[in-house]
Parts: sequence; C-alpha cells; structure tokens
Amino acid sequence: MITLVANPIRTCTETEGQVCVFSVSIVQQSAWDIPMDSVPLAAGYLKAVIEQDGELATQVDVAICNFRGGMTLPEMGRRLFTTGVPDVLAFSVVGWNYRNFTCLAETYKQLRPDGLVIFGGNHVSYQAQKVFREAPSVDVVINGEGERTFRELVSAVLAAPKEPDFASVHGLSYLDVDGTVQTTPDRERIEDLDEIPSPFLTGAIPLTDDAGRFPYEFALLETNRGCPYKCSFCYWGGAVGQRVRSFSRERLAAELDLFGFHQVETVFLCDANFGMLEADEEFVEDLARVRQRYGYPASLEANWAKNKSARFHRIVKELQAHGLKSSFTLALQTLTEDALSQMRRRNMKVNQWEDLVDWLEAEGLDCFAELIWGAPGDTPASFLEGYDRLAERVPRIAVYPLLLLPNTDYIQQRELHGFTTLRGQHDDFEYVLANRSSPLHEHLQMQRFMYLARLLGENQYFKRLWKPARLLAGLSQSQVIYSLLGWLETSHHPTVAAFLDSFPVIAESPAVAAGHRMLYTRPELDIEIQRWWGEAVVSAFPEQWQDFGTELYIFERWCRPVYQGPEDPLPAGWSLDDDQYLSDPVPFSFPMEELLEQLTAAHTHGPRWSPVTYRFRSTRGFYYHLDNHETGAHYFAHPELVSFSEHAPG
Repeated sequence: MITLVANPIRTCTETEGQVCVFSVSIVQQSAWDIPMDSVPLAAGYLKAVIEQDGELATQVDVAICNFRGGMTLPEMGRRLFTTGVPDVLAFSVVGWNYRNFTCLAETYKQLRPDGLVIFGGNHVSYQAQKVFREAPSVDVVINGEGERTFRELVSAVLAAPKEPDFASVHGLSYLDVDGTVQTTPDRERIEDLDEIPSPFLTGAIPLTDDAGRFPYEFALLETNRGCPYKCSFCYWGGAVGQRVRSFSRERLAAELDLFGFHQVETVFLCDANFGMLEADEEFVEDLARVRQRYGYPASLEANWAKNKSARFHRIVKELQAHGLKSSFTLALQTLTEDALSQMRRRNMKVNQWEDLVDWLEAEGLDCFAELIWGAPGDTPASFLEGYDRLAERVPRIAVYPLLLLPNTDYIQQRELHGFTTLRGQHDDFEYVLANRSSPLHEHLQMQRFMYLARLLGENQYFKRLWKPARLLAGLSQSQVIYSLLGWLETSHHPTVAAFLDSFPVIAESPAVAAGHRMLYTRPELDIEIQRWWGEAVVSAFPEQWQDFGTELYIFERWCRPVYQGPEDPLPAGWSLDDDQYLSDPVPFSFPMEELLEQLTAAHTHGPRWSPVTYRFRSTRGFYYHLDNHETGAHYFAHPELVSFSEHAPG
C-alpha cells in the first residue's frame, strides 16, 4: 500500500492523501515561467484513459503533477515526493523539460528503487538509446502515440509488479536484464480518436480552481492529429502519422460548450494545419454557437494551414461575423528559394502570401509571419532581404532560431548540411550555430538581431513605428532593429546596460519572454529607447515631419497593453471602466491615427498642425499573457477620438 495525494492538478502535495491500491503520477512542465498554469493535455489524456478503463479504474489512482516552467527542481521534488512516492512515475517529455525530468527520475529511484519510470513524448520517441544512456533511472520509453500503450503498460505492471511483461506491449522500448535496449513492434495509429476519453468531459483535467475560476492561460485542444507535410525541420508529420485523423464533431462541440460555460477566454488548437479540413469549418460553426450562448470563448488561436484555401477564407469570415479574435499566421520560414527547397517546402504555396495579406487587410484583420533563421541555403544577406520584403507588408514577424529536433530530416543529414549545434543550458534542444552556408560568427550576430526582432516585431513593442521609419527615414525594418542594437551597445545608461547584459547567446523563447517583461517593468528603459528614436530615426525624417515623429513614440506608448500585476497600483494616467482600462485624455498636435493610415511614399509635404485629444482603452489581463505574443496581441489599447480641431488658432 502506498499513500499518495489523489488528483492534484496544480501540485501533488496540497490536499489530504488517500490509500490507493496502485498509484501513478504523471508529470508535465510547461516551457517557461508564466503567471498562469498551462493545460496538462497530454497527461490528461493518459489519466482519462486509465480512469475510463473498467478494470483499471478501481485499482489505480492517477495524479497529474503540472509544473510551471520556472519552478525549481527542489520545489518539484518536494511537491512530487513529500506525501508519498508512487508506484509508477510517468513523464510527458519535451525538449524544455528533458533535463529536469531526468533529475527527478534519479531522485525517484533513490526513494523507490523498485518503482517504474516512464518517458513519453515526441522528444524521446524512438530515442531510447540516448535516453537510457543519459538517464539510467528511466525504465521504459513510449514510442509514438501513447494512450493505448500507456494503458497496456499499466496493466502489465499490475499483472506482474516485480517482472512486468514489457515485450507483450507494442510501442515501447526498455532495457532487458543484461542491459540491452529492446524495442517492441510499432503500434498502429489510433483511427477512431474518440476512443481516447476527453480529459475535459471526464473531469480528468478540472476546469476550475478552488475559487471556481478557470485557472489556465488558455484552453488547449486537439481537433485532429496528423500532418501531410514532411518539412525537414519538423517531426509533426512523422510523430503522429501523415494521414490526418479527427475527433468527432459531437465530442468537440461538447468540449466547447464546457469551455463556454466556464467562461474560457481563448481556445488554442494544437492541430498542425487548422483550416485544411471540412471538419474545421464545422468546428468554427460550433464555436460561434457557443459564443452566442455564453459570450465565451472570445478568441481562437491555431496553427493555421500552410496553404490558405477558400475554406480558410470562409472560416475567417465566420470568426469575424461572431466577433471571435484570432492571429492569422503566415508560416513562411524563409523567403530564400534555395533554403525552401532544402527544407522540403518548395512544393507548398506558402510564399504566395501577398494576396492573402491584401485580403486580410481589406477585412480589417491582422496577421503575423513566422521565419526560421539557420536553415541551410540561407545567409544573413538573403535572410534579411526576405525579412525586409515581408516586413513591408507584415511587420509583425516571429523569427525563431533553427533547432535540430529528434527524428527529423535535418538531424538525419546533419553531416551533409554541416551543422554545428549547441545544447541549451536548461533544455535539451540542439540550437544551430553554423551550417555550410553560414559560419559561426554570422549565426551569433544573427541571434542578437533575432532577439530584438522578436521583442520589437513579434511581440509588437514597436507596432506603429515601422511604416514611418521606412517611408520618412528610408530605413527598412532590419535597419531600424540594427540601429537600436548599435545604440544600445554604445549607451552608458545603467538600465540600458542591464538590458543589454540580459541578451542571450541564443534567442530562445524563455529569454525573449524575460526581455519583454523587462521592457514593461523598466520605464526608464523605454524613455531611453524613446531618446534613440528621436536621435537616430526622427532626425532622418524630413524637417516638416519631425514634430509628428517625436509625438509618434508617445502615441505608440499609449497604444501598448497596460501592464499591471495583481498587487500593483493602477499605472499613471489610467483608470478602470468596468473590466477595461481607460486612459485620461491625452492631447496630440496631429490626428495620429489618421496620418498613420494615410501615410504613403508620396507624402512630401508635412502634416498640418491640427490638435486632437484621444483616450485609450485596453482590456485587462495583459500581465498574465505577456509571454505569449498570440494571446498578448489581444490586449493592445485602442485610441478613441475625444476632440479634434481642423485649424490652428490665430
């Protein structure tokens, strides 16, 4: 008999324990430290599978241990093991938590030498040799989809706790008695996904905390599995099979209804290509009905289909008709033809993006683009040329460093491409630092560019500055970023120096999130950036536009989201209006929004002095979503015209 806390989602030691016949703990940890929990979807599937099995449900107690990215190893160990040590400890492994989980597995084996440690997830699937070499405390690695395999594995351990028959369970790797890695036959993909019980409808993942509130950053949901593409950098298609399989409409509609009832703000889909299937249109129809019934969800975020078909346009129209917000993605990765060819994306129509941008703009909708730096075939010059061409139409660009992920084409041909990589300090990803088309020093310089590009472009710290800089100062988006980088590197201001010292060697997401938060919590840093804007950029404007350029940064600052922590006072100049922030009246010398919309390359005459007053309105909650640029984008303030004078006095 083992005493263990039952069903702890947020921690594993904060409720009273109970006696169980057989105890299983499933551990997840999110990518980085954010103020809200992430939905433990993978663990929820496994818990639901066990609890919905007639034979296992009465014999097994399953606990989900869901940790935030910034939680320390000692704290995770305390929460995992203080009240009891489970019979089985299973980890949902990705690159960012691999090292932490190998350490926790080692501690577990000291506490429970006869216990079973299971690793599963894309990062370790078919990587048993590496896992067993680096993490000798791991007993079993699950390959491929894990739900059926996990259920059969638990059954095998229950049947013979001292000598489980691992060989009879398809879809796993294990060490036999002489230390040889044994891998059982692959398990067939799950054709009927409804076979997997819903972790939301079964209550395996509770949707409320002790105060009755939805406790997660957003609701994470799968509508299908599979990907038809075979991009060289990605294992999505290989991980779950090329053919796409869908959950039933009835199940998804029931889950959406539950989200609406609990007033979930955002649903985030982890499908590979949402908008590709007829079922995706049906999903949006059901989402719209739920929104009409409850007023929630308010937004849908997704990995959109790479090729935007007529179905995508219909889905966007449906979302727009029901006031559902979204961020529309152009997953281009690069605009360099040689690099596209080598990453197996040349046959995709993703670079026919101009018409799509025109259409979204005509509909009054925003989009953002995704690029990857470090692909073979790209050089800094070719990459930045594509970046600036894209930025003229889509300034919000997420630029990610190339990673070599397990089981991908890139990693299997690493010698051909001449990759030099570096493992992350706190994760197990291989970051590309050189390849045959770009040497090490170029990659290190590009990482610094990427870091600022992600802060200013991807996270939209600069949102309205790019176009005037290009049209009035002749600076491309990359030139603006490099201008600020050069200014930061020569500044003697202590806050600027601290910000510069925070620059990572590799522009990975946790570092970007930390830098983004620094921009919002160090007002003196923003003042210095404003000074750079005036000295380096506005000074290059035609003289008649310079007053406008000076005020533009102030306008940009008021249009940013309002950052207020749970214990912080209201920021200066802001008050509360129901559940929104409303600014005091702010005077400007020009109709800023109107001028920004009308500004073209043909503008040679300066703007007329026409005083206006705006108030700015912003939704509350940005503090909790700053780390995710897609959900954070919904919190930008909007100017509301209060007064306008067409003529200068006298």
